[in-house]
Amino acid sequence: MIKKSLTFFKGFKSFIFFAMAMGVYMLPQLCCAQVIDTTEKVKQLKAVEINEYRISKQNLSPTPLQILTAAELKRINSLSVADAIRYFSGVQLKDYGGIGGLKTVNVRSLGTNHTAVFLDGIQIGNAQNGQVDLGKFSLNNLEEIALYSGQKPELLIPAKAYASASAIYVKTKVPEFEKDQHSLLDINFKIGDFGLLNPSFVYQQKVNDQINANVSAEYIRANGKYKFRYTNGVYDTTAVRNNGDVERIRLQTALFGKFKNGKWHAQAYSFLSDRGLPGAIVANKFDYTQRIWDRNFFVQGSVEKQLTDKFTVLVNAKYAYDYLRYLDPEYITLDGFLDNRFKEQEAYISIASKYKLSSILELAYISDYQYQTLDANIYRFAYPYRNTFLNVLSSSVNFKRLNIQASLLSTTVIDQVRVFSSSGNKQVFSPTVMLSWKIFKADDLRLRAFYKDIFRMPTFNDLYYTFIGNTLLNPEYAKQYDVGLTYFKNFKNQRLKFIDVQADAYYNRIKDKIVAQPGANLYRWIMYNIGLVDIRGLEINTKMAFELGSNLVLNAGINYTYQKAIDITSKQDESYKDQIPYIPKHSGSFLTKLDYQNWHANYSFIYTGARYNQKANIIYNYMEPWYTHDAAIGYDFKFKKQKFGINVEVNNLLNQYYDVIPNFPMPGRNYRLTLNMTI
Repeated sequence: MIKKSLTFFKGFKSFIFFAMAMGVYMLPQLCCAQVIDTTEKVKQLKAVEINEYRISKQNLSPTPLQILTAAELKRINSLSVADAIRYFSGVQLKDYGGIGGLKTVNVRSLGTNHTAVFLDGIQIGNAQNGQVDLGKFSLNNLEEIALYSGQKPELLIPAKAYASASAIYVKTKVPEFEKDQHSLLDINFKIGDFGLLNPSFVYQQKVNDQINANVSAEYIRANGKYKFRYTNGVYDTTAVRNNGDVERIRLQTALFGKFKNGKWHAQAYSFLSDRGLPGAIVANKFDYTQRIWDRNFFVQGSVEKQLTDKFTVLVNAKYAYDYLRYLDPEYITLDGFLDNRFKEQEAYISIASKYKLSSILELAYISDYQYQTLDANIYRFAYPYRNTFLNVLSSSVNFKRLNIQASLLSTTVIDQVRVFSSSGNKQVFSPTVMLSWKIFKADDLRLRAFYKDIFRMPTFNDLYYTFIGNTLLNPEYAKQYDVGLTYFKNFKNQRLKFIDVQADAYYNRIKDKIVAQPGANLYRWIMYNIGLVDIRGLEINTKMAFELGSNLVLNAGINYTYQKAIDITSKQDESYKDQIPYIPKHSGSFLTKLDYQNWHANYSFIYTGARYNQKANIIYNYMEPWYTHDAAIGYDFKFKKQKFGINVEVNNLLNQYYDVIPNFPMPGRNYRLTLNMTI
């Protein structure tokens, strides 16, 4: 039955492409990076929505903040969190191709390990390699995705939220019900190219006046086969990408409760994945057999209570178990095929308290404890376990037009091993200062700035992996400076409804950068500290909305990023003052959303400029710019009391062949069809 459905879908490709092309053609040539749905007041008049826009928390934040709301996530052509954050400025996504391929994010050229990922306020940890695969997280059950460059400007948050250079906050959808409504079921079904089959559901239940429940599940299966262009300078051909198949199951359940002067939430999450790893296309090698299995599970919860008018406490706790198996039949060891198995466990607790000293001054003290351990079936493995203690003292001064925040983070890391030697203990203090100033009383023009001194610990793999680890590694230090302007203007009784502009100039410097260098063979690497990286950048985000006619609304805008990230380690190096690998000087994105009655259409454009894949900026390491055009058109309607929706997507509209990572080709033009029903 599934095969018949997919065959039927492929038969409609020409029709879909024509419909999408017409939808894009009719769109005005104005674009939007993201729409501030979080700032809308909506009045329902039959089928007409009248939107009154006001300033959002993105403009009020002293650190650069970008948000994609649930409504926007539904509209953009994305399957996972990784796909969605491509639309943020200052972000470089490392995508190794395919639905199941590894996807990690690098913010402002600081490196993947400097970006923390939080789910409902609690960090998703990975002590093994420090990288969180954002492709694992679905969009179906999310309320919003927020990216903070710097840190979240709130006092009552875990100390972990102070302990990274940038952070991605993923927020689960909190159940909401209309009057006399007690349950809600949202069902989605996606099919598409590469054998994609993706059913999912989100069920919300009102248990009583104080407790709501949320249960969601998702299944993804795809063969991952797609055509790509291959050339080696002698001949040019089209081949098919293999070993990119994936099968994934995600199950998530959450409870949200409230009580007098407080609220709580508890969540359980499980994720199972079986996927092939499509390798690099080099030396005319197209087929690979490596596979990876993931088994992830965690339970977490939080309680917030206002004890007095001035004193509030927040408690967070988590337990996580992660299992990873990597099989490489092409690498032969003394015991047979390379078959590595890792088991990581984590226990975490955080206690945060905030006290309001006066109408303008607030203080907070936060203390976190985290225990992590890693087991593996690897010869001469160290079996490390890590105790991390984080303590933060922070303050906030609020005047009518000026807000100043300052914090001092103390980090103590105690590493121990069962065998061999440990990297020992580390103690680091990290200060942060942030401010936001409304320059004029009448106009909403604001100046914001921050300074943050932060570091990242070497991972277990960096320190203890057999034949690779170096227990003498120092933490990687980063200094961040940012100054920016935000402007918001709301217009009444005009076609232009609002304009929202944010511009930030920043400077980062990384010291003691952790580098991996091949040793005697590709299985034995050398880890060491070296390097000084100088990063200067500019980000500009502009958003606007137009009322083009009766029932016709266009949201439009643009994101642009300029980055000069150069290696200044030594004047004797050939790569001195060269752009560091994978960082383009110019990048940007556009997104338009057009709404007419029950119809909606959107068009997006993502551009990544020229870059180099090695330290030396020479022609052999040069990577050409790439860009993609994506488009979608959809229709929503009601039948009896149920809501239905249909959406058709075309991704990579112009069928461009490109690589994000060298020799890992990305898919060409592809199609997806989504059916939605809400009961």
